Amino acid sequence: MSSTVGLIGTKLGMTHVFDETGNSVPVTVIQAGPCPIVQIKKPDTDGYSALQVGFSPVPKHRVNKPQQGHFKKAGVHTTRRLVEFRLQSIEGFEVGSELTVGQFEAGQSVNVQGRQIGKGFMGATKRHHFGRGPMSHGSKSHRIPGSIGAGTTPGRVYKGVKMSGRKPNKVTTVKHIEIVKVDAERNLLLVKGSIPGSTGAQVKIVPVKLGGQP
Repeated sequence: MSSTVGLIGTKLGMTHVFDETGNSVPVTVIQAGPCPIVQIKKPDTDGYSALQVGFSPVPKHRVNKPQQGHFKKAGVHTTRRLVEFRLQSIEGFEVGSELTVGQFEAGQSVNVQGRQIGKGFMGATKRHHFGRGPMSHGSKSHRIPGSIGAGTTPGRVYKGVKMSGRKPNKVTTVKHIEIVKVDAERNLLLVKGSIPGSTGAQVKIVPVKLGGQP
């Protein structure tokens, strides 16, 4: 293969390992791949170079008929998720082959993208760290958000006003994480520190040298 491609994985949890000097290093264990190559996109046909890979095998009946035909054409098992990785060059890659953790090495830097743990709906005081009102008897503004705009002018609420809502439950990327260990036999990656998402969440791992943006 001409270059290292990203992988899709599942966060298994956190633990710690000891380095050569005996220091304890906190790591996150990721079950990464294997990811079959389902489609190769080329500049002359699609306008850009990319690999479409699958992750998390599922029974055939769990995907619709067009997707079944897409996987059948590639000669790979149906998967729950399809993700694209853009590359400068697609030489050396073949449809039907698998991407594994063997392409990574200890000490390499990667970016990990995932969805943060959702904490549900919460009020403005907790969500945006607002200060509370007087707690004395007679006060009616203990934890209310306060005014959100004038009534006459502009006669509406501006976009972006800090109000109550869900938090955080959004996709985020942790950049330049060091790979501590690669276990090719069990398809495991041990990365230094924490990554977004709860145990069992799917994450996207992209080498920094590919541009850094998953």
